[in-house]
Amino acid sequence: MNKPSDNPADPFKKALANATKVMADDADLTVSYSVDPAGISGDAMRLPQVSRRMSREEVLIARGTADALALRHKFHDASTHARYAPPGDMARDLYEAMETARCEAVGAREMPGTATNIDAKIAQDATRLGFEQITNSADAPLPAAAGYLIRHLATGRDMPPGAQNVMELWRGFIEEQAGGTLENLQDTLADQTEFARFARRIIEDLGYGDQLGDDPDSAEDDQEDDAEETGEEQEEPDSSGQDDSDEEEAEADPERSQDEQQDAQQAQVSMDEMSDEDMDEETELPEGEAPLEPPAPQPISDADPNYIVYNTEHDEEIRAEDLADPVELERLRAYLDQQLEPLKGAVSRLANKLQRRLQAQQSRSWEFDREEGILDAGRLARVVANPTTPLSFKVEKDTEFRDTVVTLLLDNSGSMRGRPISIAAICADVLARTLERCSVKVEVLGFTTRAWKGGQSREKWLAEGRPQLPGRLNDLRHIIYKSADAPMRRTRDNLGLMMKEGLLKENIDGEALEWAHKRIVARKEQRKILMVISDGAPVDDSTLSVNPANYLEKHLRDVIAMVERRKQVELLAIGIGHDVTRYYERAVTITDADQLAGAMTEQLAALFDSDPRARARMMGIRKAV
Repeated sequence: MNKPSDNPADPFKKALANATKVMADDADLTVSYSVDPAGISGDAMRLPQVSRRMSREEVLIARGTADALALRHKFHDASTHARYAPPGDMARDLYEAMETARCEAVGAREMPGTATNIDAKIAQDATRLGFEQITNSADAPLPAAAGYLIRHLATGRDMPPGAQNVMELWRGFIEEQAGGTLENLQDTLADQTEFARFARRIIEDLGYGDQLGDDPDSAEDDQEDDAEETGEEQEEPDSSGQDDSDEEEAEADPERSQDEQQDAQQAQVSMDEMSDEDMDEETELPEGEAPLEPPAPQPISDADPNYIVYNTEHDEEIRAEDLADPVELERLRAYLDQQLEPLKGAVSRLANKLQRRLQAQQSRSWEFDREEGILDAGRLARVVANPTTPLSFKVEKDTEFRDTVVTLLLDNSGSMRGRPISIAAICADVLARTLERCSVKVEVLGFTTRAWKGGQSREKWLAEGRPQLPGRLNDLRHIIYKSADAPMRRTRDNLGLMMKEGLLKENIDGEALEWAHKRIVARKEQRKILMVISDGAPVDDSTLSVNPANYLEKHLRDVIAMVERRKQVELLAIGIGHDVTRYYERAVTITDADQLAGAMTEQLAALFDSDPRARARMMGIRKAV
């Protein structure tokens, strides 16, 4: 018989977990309670911890969080969401906030009790973020206000005080700019596709239409038109009957058809030769000498030979210690440690968990009765008892994850400024030290640009008359915080560089990923793992202002496809508040930077899991390969 639990909170937690599965309409959903930030990834949901005291606040927040996550799990389709998601940062934040409000409003229609529970969660979040003290709309986040307003208009419920304050600060502006569009709110709530279109119209009304990217619906229409035009072009030759007659003649006399084609080709070659001779007699070379043609330039990208870079003279690959002196790095590292003091306990627990999982698989196993190897001392008694018995040797078996290198590629763009980059830096530090203790080498890289909105490349482009479609038009900065062979104790201060004011600028993800891939492929280790941590799509204003809107995003997709096709490296990604599953095959999206430590730990631990089914489940893959 199972011993009954002595924790009075366990019955409540069990009941809440079961109710959440029913509400989410997913019996396979795994619900756990943790001190880490709440969230959901695939079929795993993490709720706030409920202590033995079971205070009223704890219970309300746990229920509200469970209801909010369950409703999103039930009413949200990731593929539809990704299809209409805008690439710009502000537009994407608005889009995410409105979609969250839609899921909660639809859930409140079907299950009115969820609205009260979610109000408690919203109130707690608003208090934590200090929304009640904000008096100026410039200090209030517009995406949060838009989400609150959508929920208020859809449900008719007043928001908690802090949320109400932020909503009212922006309400006049939103209704003035998008009042006509908001009238259609009730008609679109039940249909996620229609609501996504509605949300994009709201974003455009609010003045962020330049961040929406291409219209997914117009792209589909263009494809249909192209298909229709192609069909018409294929039908046109049939009306003249010429192609049919030519095909019939070729089928009737195949040898004649081939001869005529060869004659035509030879005649074309001779015509070309004659034209070359007539054009310039001075270009003739002495006999025996072949014309010297300059070699074709090497393509910038292996993934897409057509990807253009206007100028590479000012790109740099640089070590972190070369961007700041040792005294400044030490000061920045101390500031990083101070900023993340409250988070260290949770991160350390996750690191210990990862180390235990790795060391559990690192336990030694042996093959006995071998003719050579290490002498098996346990069987020496047989030799003493009978000297004619041959000596027995043993050989240690190799573990799965030995001879492994892991690269962490961190987005150093301006949108990561503040808490996201701080948490990314400390997580990279802890994971590097943890994996190093388990004999796994780690490389930590970062990517950004040297300037905002161009740089010396753009200046050169302007001086040369602004040629059309110049390609990438900024100066790259690829930073090596820690090489794979450098011990963490010597490079620890380098991670503090991410706190340096003015370092974080634009992000050109495709070239950064290709750079990191080339570095790790050149390593001698047998197993190679590359983890990308980013909070948005590639953005460089200078490049996107004079090239197609999807220029950098297309290149990123091409690079990812190349890496996944070659299978030399195991690629996975973590998106901070950004759905990276539309780019990467193996990816997870977290809604808060505080969840990064847990996501990184779980993803890496899953890669080292010996059970392929468990590994697939952790990676969010439905079937194990």
